[in-house]
Amino acid sequence: MQETHMSATSRTDSVTPEHGVPASVPHLGVDPFSTEFFEEPHPIHEALREAGPVVWLDKWGVYGVARYAEVHAVLNDPMTFCSSRGVGLSDFAKEKAWRPQSIILEADPPAHTRTRTVLNQVLSATAMKPLRSHFTALAEAKADELLARGSFDAITDLAEAYPLSVFPDALGLKQEGRENLLPYASLVFNAFGPPNQLRQDAIERSAPHQAYVAEQCQRENLAPGGFGACIHARADAGDITHEEAPLLVRSLLSAGLDTTVYGIGAAVYCLARFPDQLAKLRSDPTLARNAFEEAIRFESPVQTFFRTTTREVELSGYRIGEGEKVLMFLGAANRDPRRWENPDSYDITRRTTGHVGFGSGIHMCVGQLVARLEGEVMLAAIARKVGKIEITGPVKRRYNNTLRGLESLPITISPA
Repeated sequence: MQETHMSATSRTDSVTPEHGVPASVPHLGVDPFSTEFFEEPHPIHEALREAGPVVWLDKWGVYGVARYAEVHAVLNDPMTFCSSRGVGLSDFAKEKAWRPQSIILEADPPAHTRTRTVLNQVLSATAMKPLRSHFTALAEAKADELLARGSFDAITDLAEAYPLSVFPDALGLKQEGRENLLPYASLVFNAFGPPNQLRQDAIERSAPHQAYVAEQCQRENLAPGGFGACIHARADAGDITHEEAPLLVRSLLSAGLDTTVYGIGAAVYCLARFPDQLAKLRSDPTLARNAFEEAIRFESPVQTFFRTTTREVELSGYRIGEGEKVLMFLGAANRDPRRWENPDSYDITRRTTGHVGFGSGIHMCVGQLVARLEGEVMLAAIARKVGKIEITGPVKRRYNNTLRGLESLPITISPA
């Protein structure tokens, strides 16, 4: 793997006058928030990787890193590449956030350490164990229901329907109003992008979704024993304040749902396109967890995130000044041939350890254990029950400034 160097620097690169960017940094005119990119990002990813370890994106005036080594390095140095100034294009040091900042995603140590510790305990592997049998039973029931139908939309009827049948209950949400959950999560991830039409439309439509979420995060609206109630109990214990508890519950509403929806959608899409891999999964259902992980690497439902430099830093030989936005291309890193052998193939036996589909370091996705559990048990149910998956209609992509997934995936399945 390519070595990545980061250090304070005395390098005296010449600087382009219009941006204050070292002249040696490759400039690219690509727009990672365009329809062209959303439809087919992989050629652009390759161009970004091959241009250099660090590039300058003229369209939005930010640095970009698309190779695995640099993306991993930025993710794992939160003191130099901070999150508290926003993980989207907006710089919270210069402009107001569109909503109260996340005390998890948009926070740095030591504040982040305290709140993340609480979430890690509430969503620990131990906490997941009691859920496994229930999640598995519902996955089996969903597979049986869909087999009986034969033909359906794998996004609305499976990738969305299954997580919505298990996660809100685990969180402790009331039944009423759950239709706001997916639009809210979509809004959050669109808001990380630039002020394009997607972001503007999402924020303009957001009032009812934001109101619903704010209300549901309050203690009195959460069922006893759920993740939400457990977070509020941590406030009673003094680990967080009572004002912080609803904000932590809010973090779970987006992190615990969309990652799973897009991940399951990606996995079914992969199995439908690569029948040899479905055959492997059917012959060994214990590969279900890895099949899900490989789909996360291969499709990278979370495509991008930003960080902001807290000091002048040298990254792989390029100087980046303080207060600069750095856009990490997680999807490009997950297919970087410098890190992965045959990166453009979906292989459920691949060793996927180290992919950055859920991030890396202290800001790894807080909902990853929930997503992995749901993805594993759903794919295991498919492995045991489904013999064939065929795409039977037009595949429609869903556009989002941060997420990559499908709007519609018509399929027909037949029993094993």
